[in-house]
Order: sequence, then structure tokens, then C-alpha cells
Amino acid sequence: MPRYTVHVRGEWLAVPCQSSTSTVGWLGKEAVRRYMKNKPDNGGFSSVEEVKFYVRRCKGLGLLDLEDTVEDALEDNEFVEVVIEGDIMSPNFIPSQPEGVHLYSKYREPEQLTPEAEAKVNESREVIERIVKEQTVVYGITTGFGKFARTVIPNSKLRELQVNLVRSHSAGVGKPLSPERSRMLLALRINVLAKGYSGISLETLQQVIEAFNASCLPYIPEKGTVGASGDLAPLSHLALGLIGEGKMWSPKSGWADAKYVLEAHGLRPITLKPKEGLALINGTQMITSLGCEAVERAGAIARQADIIAALTLEVLKGTTRAFDTDIHAVRPHRGQAEVAFRFRSLLDSDHHPSEIAESHRFCDRVQDAYTMRCCPQVHGVVNDTIAFVKDIMMTEINSATDNPMVFAERAETISGGNFHGEYPAKALDYLAIGVHELAAISERRIERLCNPSLSELPAFLVTEGGLNSGFMIAHCTAAALVSENKALCHPSSVDSLSTSAATEDHVSMGGWAARKALRVIEHVEQVLAIELLAACQGIEFLRPLRTTTPLEKVYDLVRSVVRPWIKDRFMAPDIEAAHRLLVEQQVWEVAEPYIEKYRREHIPESRPISPTAFSLGLLDHIGVGHDHRHQNEL
Repeated sequence: MPRYTVHVRGEWLAVPCQSSTSTVGWLGKEAVRRYMKNKPDNGGFSSVEEVKFYVRRCKGLGLLDLEDTVEDALEDNEFVEVVIEGDIMSPNFIPSQPEGVHLYSKYREPEQLTPEAEAKVNESREVIERIVKEQTVVYGITTGFGKFARTVIPNSKLRELQVNLVRSHSAGVGKPLSPERSRMLLALRINVLAKGYSGISLETLQQVIEAFNASCLPYIPEKGTVGASGDLAPLSHLALGLIGEGKMWSPKSGWADAKYVLEAHGLRPITLKPKEGLALINGTQMITSLGCEAVERAGAIARQADIIAALTLEVLKGTTRAFDTDIHAVRPHRGQAEVAFRFRSLLDSDHHPSEIAESHRFCDRVQDAYTMRCCPQVHGVVNDTIAFVKDIMMTEINSATDNPMVFAERAETISGGNFHGEYPAKALDYLAIGVHELAAISERRIERLCNPSLSELPAFLVTEGGLNSGFMIAHCTAAALVSENKALCHPSSVDSLSTSAATEDHVSMGGWAARKALRVIEHVEQVLAIELLAACQGIEFLRPLRTTTPLEKVYDLVRSVVRPWIKDRFMAPDIEAAHRLLVEQQVWEVAEPYIEKYRREHIPESRPISPTAFSLGLLDHIGVGHDHRHQNEL
């Protein structure tokens, strides 16, 4: 007898179907009837017949014809959603499928353990089994947790101890992580467990990997971790789904009860053995999963910020003299040298003839404002910050962060503090502070583009000013985001609140450090999206003159999604379209071939190199190419 799992108003119902001729409409009515039966007020309806609804698949959200038979329309045990017409849901309602669900259902190669990892896992598990058999008192294995570390638990209750741990610690609040972020968190947790220091059994670890390969991803609220003893609340929600409780997501089901999702994929809920609940929930994987995304997005926007700033410099008829190789060789910070190189590669008039540059070759301007002249120094330290944070995050995600640690070669467990999130927390606070500066300096360049006394362009980059406001409020949006970032950049890791009855008396607050770093980076992306639009609009007033080849390619990319601003129109979609270009790194993909071609074709100039510069490998970043703009610059 086929059975379907039906989502009605946030609840999941198992609906068996006894007849192959039953229709999709019958399935919807039966689900509504069962939903009403469970409600003291019948869900606000007097009868099933008055309820108007439509039915759609959870996978892909495709609408189903109510007249079709379930046999023709659905597979056995498929997940469907009944949407009641006229429903106004709570703003906190989680739909069965998040936006962009198609991104998660693409085919992925299954992951599996190496033989070496299997051997290490088995060896550490043998240590745990011996502890249990000999009834040795060891924290978290035969005792309670935190303040209850001195409470010895009898062997008959050790499995119950682990389940109770997962249930009680699943105390997070807030919206759930997206499926992709949950998948990253699960991947990092598997990586830790596979190192063989956690004491998990090979059987249980294999079940976790099977859930990962099927993209069965538990519901993990984003708030609740203090970053020591590890990310207990989020990782407990992760474990809760794996034992078949709470909610879970998969491409097939959307959000549903975990037991149904696992069953739909032919998977069994995990039965926790001694120490295994603790092994699943103790570590920094919430901080590091979000932190890794933050580092990657930071790197992407930092690269593209150089391109956008170079385009703004062209529109404002700036000089490239400040990017001369000799200037940056005598202050040899790696990031500074690389940013200056990128500016030269994009703006070198000898290599990429620029009609705009030629138009002001003999102007009387001596030097540019800091927001253009100091880009290598300001953008440069952001690049170095990202590199520093990436190094810490790479170390962290490849570390064992459990407690107690199981050392099979010593046949013992040792309690320590590798779960403490101070390293990634401090690094991510630093990342937010560093990357924010890209938005701070970008907002000032937007002001220069919009201000006619500074740009020599029409006010707010629009004709018929007054009738049209142009980029006036887009600049205000940028200013608002920069101001928000100033508050968000206050480091969370300087705070600590004692928890667990003063047993865990210093914590990292790393979860908030990771979440706010991501928010800061998103704001930076949006501010730079506004600058990108403003710079391209500035180009319109310089036509028919053309800029350099790579920057013309960037202009063409933007114009493929946003048309020129002739008169006022709804601007928010334009900003979002430009933001999407940056998130997808399309601006970088367009310009990178020209940057790398310039790198290959230009060799360092012959001049003495200081030992410090040589040791930093700056030869890789130094190129030639003196622009002749503003030849009378001092």
C-alpha cells in the first residue's frame, strides 16, 4: 500500500493510500482531514469540503493536477505539500523548500572513508569499548556532562545518557541554516570524526556519511552557540536529525520530520552508543562552516573591488602614477603590491589604450583623492587579512576538536580544550573589520561619482536633475550599509559569559563572530554593487570615449543585466542584479584573463630588491607599465 508524506501548514502527516485510483485531490482532502482532526478548533474550518487548496511536489515545487490519480502522478513515499488558499503564514514559517532549491539537488559524487581513516576510527573505538567494559570513570563516557562530570552513570544507562545529551542540548533558536550551510557543517563534522580521535564507531560514522551523500540535512537553528564547549546547540540539532528526531531536509522531501526523510532515502536513524552523542556535538564546526563561507566570499569581493575601483578611477579621470612599481617596492606588503599590480594591469594605457585616459593626459591635476590614490594600501591590507584568516580556518577545519580526545596509540582519553572557538572567533572578528574597509572606501568613491563638484559629471549621474534623482538614494543606501557595518564590526570575541554553573567559565562567542562576518561581507558586496552601477553610469557621460579593453568588458557585462539610467526607475532590482554578478564572481571572471596576461607579459624592472622584499616573494607581484596620465604630477 503506497504511502505519502504530506505537508500541511507546517505539519507533516503520513497518508496511506489504499486504492490506486485515488486522485491527488483525494490525497489533499485526506491530509486536510487528518490535519483538522489533530486541532482542537479543526484548524479554523467547519468541514473539509469548504477548504480550497492546491497540491505540489516538495521536490521542485511542481503543481499537481487534482484529477490525476496518485499512481500516475506520484512515486511511492513521495513528499507533497498541500497549500490552502488564502493562508497568511507567520513570518517565521519555514516553507518545505527554501528558495533556490534546485542548487542542492544536482548530482554529487558519494563520499567515503579511506582505509587509513577506517583503521584509526576502529582503533579509537576499541579504547572506548574497553573503558565501558572495565567501568572506568571517564568524562562524558561514564559520567555526566559539564557540572555533572563527577556523576557516574551505570553501564545500563550509557546509551540513554547519549540520547539525553543530544535532546537536551538541542536548544537553539532562530531561523535554520540553509541546506547548503548545513551540508558544509555536516561535512566538517565528518572530517573531524574521520581523524580517529573522537571514539565514534565505524558503523555510526558510516551512517552519518550515508546521510551526507543523500543530502539528508538536519534542521539547525542559527543561534544558541557560545563557541565553547564547542558549538553544542547547533551540533546537537545536527545529531538530533541523524537519530531520527526533529526536522530534516533533502532534495526529495524538503523540510520534513527527520524520521520520514531518512526512511524515504532508505536510511536508518542512528542508535547512539557510549560516547557517540558527545562525539557528534563537541567541536567548532558551526563557526568554521560559516567562517569558511565568509573567507571565500571575502576573497571574491576583495578581488572584484580592485576592478570596480579601477573603473571608478577611469570615470573620475584619475592617474595611475600612484600605482608605480617603485612606490610599492619600498613598502613591500604582499597585498599592497598585488592590488597595485591589478590596477596597472587594468589601466595601463600603453598596454590597453584608453581614450578616456588620453583625453586628460595634459590636465593640471597633480594627484587624486585618497579614495583612489590609496587603494593599494587600503585594499591591500584587506587581502592580507583574508590570507591570514584563511590560514587559521584551514588549520581549524582540519583539526580534531573533541573532548575528551581518544589517543589509541596511548590507549587512553585526555580531557582538553580543543573545542574552544577562540581561534576562529578572533580571526572572523578580524575578517569583518578588515573587509568592512572595502565598503567604507567604496562609499566615498560613490560620493565622488555623484557629487558634480568632484566628478565633473551631472549631479547624481542623471540628466534632467530635479525631475530625476538618479543615484541620490542609492548612495544613501551605501551609507546606511557602511554605518551598520561599523556596529557589526565590534568584535564578539571580546565578550565572555560563564556557562554550565561556572564549569565553562570562558567562551569565545564565535558563532556570532561568524554570522556577523557574513552579514558584513554581504553589505560590502551590496555597496560595491552600487559603486559598480554608478561607475558604469558615469561611463555613459564620457561616450563616445572608451576605457581600457578589460574595463570595457566589465561595462558590457553590467549592461547585459542593467540598462543605462536615462530617467528614474525602480532601482532595487538593478542593485540586486549587480550584486548577483559579484556573488557569482562574474566581474572577476571577465577581467581575470587580462590581469593574468599582463602578469605573464611583464617582468620585473631591473633595480635593487631589498632582502625583505625578496623573502616575501614580491617578485611574483611586481610588474611594469607606467601610465602617462597627469605627466606633471609631483
